[in-house]
Amino acid sequence: MSGGALQSSGKIQKIDPNVNRILFVKNLNYKTRGDDLYDLFGKYGAIRQIRLGNEAKTRGTAFVVYEDVADSKNAFEHLNGFHLQERYLVVLYHQATKQAAKADLARREKELAEQKKKYNIPEADQ
Repeated sequence: MSGGALQSSGKIQKIDPNVNRILFVKNLNYKTRGDDLYDLFGKYGAIRQIRLGNEAKTRGTAFVVYEDVADSKNAFEHLNGFHLQERYLVVLYHQATKQAAKADLARREKELAEQKKKYNIPEADQ
């Protein structure tokens, strides 16, 4: 299947270019376990992997990786806003390019701070 199309019941339909096999889930209850997510998200297709956030900045989040993009799209459509363990899930498509851009920005800001320190350039007043 070429990019940007899903085939269902003999018809080809265009899909959003952001749609991919990886879903980012946030607003999870801290007590949510991987098995809970496998049970819920597994209803929409074969799951390759689930990664739960386990550090202070990532708690309450998870990545759900499906085998097939159509299953990911189906889960996204049905589970965004779904009530699970006293919380409403926020489900988004993972966007690797945005993650890379954030990492690059952080790296460049660090380099700038190092250069300012090296050349005794004071921070600008805000």
